[in-house]
Amino acid sequence: MAKVSPGEFMRQVRVEGSKVVWPTRKETVTTGIMVGIMTLILAVFFFGVDAAFSAIVQFLLGLLSK
Repeated sequence: MAKVSPGEFMRQVRVEGSKVVWPTRKETVTTGIMVGIMTLILAVFFFGVDAAFSAIVQFLLGLLSK
């Protein structure tokens, strides 16, 4: 790997930093809302799956105790 002077490194950092495209406020808010909705949907889904498995295990354990 080639050695780069601190000044050249800072110049490269500025060049790369100028290539960054930051999202607009609207894009950020929309993305945040979508993340919240997807989190809620997944939470409900996994709660349902957990409840179903719990019911199955309870049923099977009930069969063993008889």
